[in-house]
Amino acid sequence: MRALILSAAQSGAGKTMITLGLLRALRARGALVAAGKSGPDYIDPGFHKAACGEASVNLDAWAMAPERLCALAAAQAGELLLVEGAMGLFDGAADGSAAGRGSTADVAAALGAPVVAVLDISHQAQTAAAIALGLARLREDVSLAGVILNRAGSPRHAEMAARAVTAAGVRVLGAVPRTKVLTTPSRHLGLVLVEEHADLEAFIEGAAELVAGHVDLEALTAAARPLQPCTPISPALAPLGSRIAIAHDPAFAFLYPHLLQGWRAAGAELTLFSPLADEAPPAHADAVFLPGGYPELHAGPLASAARFKAGMQAAAKRGAVIYGECGGYMALGEGLEDAGGCCHPMLGLLPVETSFAKRRLTLGYRLLTPVGATPWPGRLTAHEFHYSTPTREEGAPLFEAVDAAGTSLPPMGRRVGAIMGSYAHVIDAGPTMAPTAA
Repeated sequence: MRALILSAAQSGAGKTMITLGLLRALRARGALVAAGKSGPDYIDPGFHKAACGEASVNLDAWAMAPERLCALAAAQAGELLLVEGAMGLFDGAADGSAAGRGSTADVAAALGAPVVAVLDISHQAQTAAAIALGLARLREDVSLAGVILNRAGSPRHAEMAARAVTAAGVRVLGAVPRTKVLTTPSRHLGLVLVEEHADLEAFIEGAAELVAGHVDLEALTAAARPLQPCTPISPALAPLGSRIAIAHDPAFAFLYPHLLQGWRAAGAELTLFSPLADEAPPAHADAVFLPGGYPELHAGPLASAARFKAGMQAAAKRGAVIYGECGGYMALGEGLEDAGGCCHPMLGLLPVETSFAKRRLTLGYRLLTPVGATPWPGRLTAHEFHYSTPTREEGAPLFEAVDAAGTSLPPMGRRVGAIMGSYAHVIDAGPTMAPTAA
């Protein structure tokens, strides 16, 4: 497996469109291409899979040890791994250094993979050379293989920028013209889910045609390098049970494939069910996982899903482990207030009420320490990203928490016996010591 990182100088440069176009264009040429995503992103990997036909892997350099990154990358099927970056190349959690911890650059360094930067030149020309040169020189352990100039206004505009970048000693692998046709709709947590994208196949094919016509695909693939050798590593987290029922539909869509793969490898039986279709978890399940998603957009249907509610109550009565994170935590509570101020009854398994009408962005990495017995007794790395707010949280907390800088946070989540949840999305087993504050 060889690997290449697709990054940029900032968010919004067009990384996702370029990545999807490359994945589909290379697959159309017969390449066995796989995909990855830097950081805690649930939505982009779904688009990656639609483009190349293979599940995309999350590679999070803040939450995962380098050995985990290498092992997950090496486990992907294919001959070329394209990893889409997050934000800018060096953006990550603040730790007092020139580059943020957990950045796309850290993923590149861990994998030994060169970087191709997507530069948005819509409001510049020759100045693109300064940005390219900075990306190439900031870290000695990160290699810039070249750049793709994006959103060129004309061939003359692209030529001006390309000449300057080349003169600065950075290779130009292509110049993609500006287009208003290929845009990806978004909502409050990022892009819409892949299954909600209108005419997705036409979008991906359009991106592939645009990229194939303006990027040197042979030179790009030749720039990829073999992955760093990796050592075997145990699964990220122990299974919640031996027979795990997992909610999965647009209300509960945020799942990390590496966790599910690890649970299967540990011998757990996994079954998916849809609360929005009013399906109940199987009666034989000894654990139920309600992942994050968009329950705030589907609060009415969830409130009236009688079979789903009865099945969850039955699971609670038989002592099954029930775990919810973020949207799943909201669903485990007693009530959810939607954007219009209407309150909907939820499962009532935790003494919690939440509101999407009272919005406040909460975002950041978390290092968690479970309070009391949980399926995961050690420290955990996690991420928090939501706009809803808790209006009532009672009972025993689930986690003690610090942020990426080591600053203590209020206790997170709640638990009642074997029923537990929080706003945190758990990613991996964490270090034995909390990070030092910057």
